[in-house]
Amino acid sequence: MSNQDQATFTASSTPLFDWLKVRSAGVLLHPTSLPGDQGVGVLDAQVDTYLDFLQAAGISHWQVCPLGPTGYGDSPYQCFSSFAGNPYLIDLHALVGAGLLADADLAELRRLPADRVDYGWLYVTKWPVLFRAHAAARARKFARLPYGDFAAFRATHADWLDGYALFLALKDHHDGRPWWLWPAEQRFLSRIKPATLPASVLLRAEAHAFFQYLFFGQWARVRTAAAARGIQLIGDAPIFVARDSADVWARPDLFQIDADTGLPLAVAGVPPDYFSADGQLWGNPLYAWEAHTAEGYAWWLRRLRANFALCDIVRIDHFRAFDTYWSIPADATTARSGAWKQGPGLAFFRAVHAALPEARLIAEDLGDLFESVRTLRDACGLPGMTILQFAFGGDASNLYLPHNLTANSVVYPGTHDNNTTLGWYGAATPAETDHVRRYLRVDGREIAWDLIRAAYAAVSRLAVLPLQDLLSLDGAARFNTPGVAAGNWQWRYTAAQLAALRRQSAPYLRTLGELYGRS
Repeated sequence: MSNQDQATFTASSTPLFDWLKVRSAGVLLHPTSLPGDQGVGVLDAQVDTYLDFLQAAGISHWQVCPLGPTGYGDSPYQCFSSFAGNPYLIDLHALVGAGLLADADLAELRRLPADRVDYGWLYVTKWPVLFRAHAAARARKFARLPYGDFAAFRATHADWLDGYALFLALKDHHDGRPWWLWPAEQRFLSRIKPATLPASVLLRAEAHAFFQYLFFGQWARVRTAAAARGIQLIGDAPIFVARDSADVWARPDLFQIDADTGLPLAVAGVPPDYFSADGQLWGNPLYAWEAHTAEGYAWWLRRLRANFALCDIVRIDHFRAFDTYWSIPADATTARSGAWKQGPGLAFFRAVHAALPEARLIAEDLGDLFESVRTLRDACGLPGMTILQFAFGGDASNLYLPHNLTANSVVYPGTHDNNTTLGWYGAATPAETDHVRRYLRVDGREIAWDLIRAAYAAVSRLAVLPLQDLLSLDGAARFNTPGVAAGNWQWRYTAAQLAALRRQSAPYLRTLGELYGRS
């Protein structure tokens, strides 16, 4: 928060947003982890089975990771677009039912592992099937489609869809190379002359737009199914976008990059700390905040509207960068040489409030923060996050200990970036394991459920539990290990695991919700 903002905001000021009023519980699960026979979790009947479990357990929220199309590394936090959906999530069985595919088209996908996502094989297996579906739809002039009129969909989403579809089509045309290695006349969207593009590129762009039509049509069904069961969806918006994305290619003026070459002037990361002597060099392009300010933050407002079209609540990842962000020279090899720069602060959220007064946002405010970050969060009135795995091993002043929490917050045993609770406990220091046992007055033999009960009992109005902890799984079920390039985002549960959890634990979870006011 700027000095001027700090001077005008006091503890007695009315926050911009003040939405988290009711105690409730949720489960953290990315859709790629759903079971099934398509090599990855998809938006099929397994969604309904999962939602039925949440309803039976008295749980009213489902939190997901970002839903965008993933690129190299398969991270949902490095997407080709901040507006698009991930085609991997498209249920192909529904396209068989719509006459766009034959059942035999899914045969290769059925050979993929059922217990994890093998993204390498998924890439070479699913994309050809999706293009086959597009060819079938085109052959019948996009008539008799399952999710409404394709042309109307394209018109509704044209402000981002046209650029995104062309971006991916050109990326395919250039054998997957990033946009800054394309010919100069194609390096930015503003330079494109459609009449000079090969017909194959335009056809490919139509296909990528069609895949978004399928994703959005199927996600609309998910939203309807969730709402029918009284379940709200919590989405996730990474503050930074991927460098190799349609976002940067289409609007380079909104980022700190060279206007001719597309090379970044500075990149994102975090400074050295207790966990990393060199800090973390993420490499995402930084925002040219003065350009966003001049446009009244129009790009961000469109992005948030797109997020709220998919979900009821949105978590903003790395919230602290709206206050201060770590700017690293583009040629640096570590994050050590970075410096703190001022973000847009309260002015940004005032613009959000003016445009979206009913927006329900969660601030990811984890880590070592300046007091100005907390001041900004409180001025906005946004609930922050707290992680129980971070609470133990020190003294009673640890802000993550249940007795230090505040009502306007979201408590987690761990998030997608943490080990499972069972895995964390097995790797914890003796001081940590002793502290958690004494604090919670448990013997640690069911540590995952010990932290689940602690989350339910906490004063935080929203408690969100990773499904891996509800299943009492060890570190082999960890979803992501930050800083480790391979082996992430692959975990999937089985239908039998969820069925057993519902049978054995849904009544107990409902009782916990009633006991602690989270029904």
